[in-house]
Amino acid sequence: MTDRTADYLIDRRRLRRKLTFWRVTAFLAVIVVVGALGWRFARQGVGFEHQIARVAIEGLITGDKATLKLINDVAEAKSVDAVILSIQSPGGTTTGSDDVYTALRELSAKKPTVAVVRGLAASGAYIAALGADHIVAGGNSLVGSIGVLFQFPNFTKVLDTVGVKVESVKSSPLKASPNGLEPTTPEAQAALASLVADSYKWFKDLVKTRRQLSDSELAVVSDGRVFTGRQGLPLKLVDELGDEKTGIAWLEKNKGVSAKLPVRDWKPAAENGRLGILGVTADVADLLGQANLGTVLRQAERSSENASLDGLLVLWHADSIQ
Repeated sequence: MTDRTADYLIDRRRLRRKLTFWRVTAFLAVIVVVGALGWRFARQGVGFEHQIARVAIEGLITGDKATLKLINDVAEAKSVDAVILSIQSPGGTTTGSDDVYTALRELSAKKPTVAVVRGLAASGAYIAALGADHIVAGGNSLVGSIGVLFQFPNFTKVLDTVGVKVESVKSSPLKASPNGLEPTTPEAQAALASLVADSYKWFKDLVKTRRQLSDSELAVVSDGRVFTGRQGLPLKLVDELGDEKTGIAWLEKNKGVSAKLPVRDWKPAAENGRLGILGVTADVADLLGQANLGTVLRQAERSSENASLDGLLVLWHADSIQ
């Protein structure tokens, strides 16, 4: 055998080894991706007949497209016999909460729906709870905070201290008011108060209608306070004290939904339905048991999409509660 022939055979062996390596690598990558996607769809309840869907209403409510699409998908899913709204939220924007409420009412027209307050359903989150057929809350859960807020910082004293004055030319006195860079005029305050009063009336009318309250009953619960579940029960803010099992029992007794049905988590597309690199990697991390890594990756993915909360808010916050 000549040296040239030996070199040729060695090169062919190397090439085969490299080809085998990349084939195996590609095969394993396909298995991981297919496994992650299969696990994702399993979490979403795809392929399971007759289930109770669990939809989480958490964090700040902005009425984002992913959440609204999720609610619509659940409403249209033939495999979903009923829905549990698992709520843990201080509220959010007025328009976002209104959008979520409207979507939930459309869902409730097609599927029996129970709202289960895990710890907090205040302001906009309580509006979301009103979209359900039945509200269940823990005895120490917080509900209510019926009110509307418009809040903005004012830096005029700081600017005066550093000797800075911001000049502006407006087409009318109330244009771009308030802006935080100049004293808020009485006219601007009155205009803002009018906006808040209008949305506040809408909120109260919604509570009055959905909870079937008299004017005197509404006056007791609509001063902006939060109530525990125990306090909220006689005030008609909630229907029953308990947890998710309580909600499922109500579905079985009042809507004929079997309590033996599996409860499947449905997630917004922004969290687990997108094929972005961070989203898929987070799912793979969860699949491999790296839950903390999956959480960090999803937070990084969401951070690029966070929007500021502009406009009127239906939001509850207490500095003493972390």
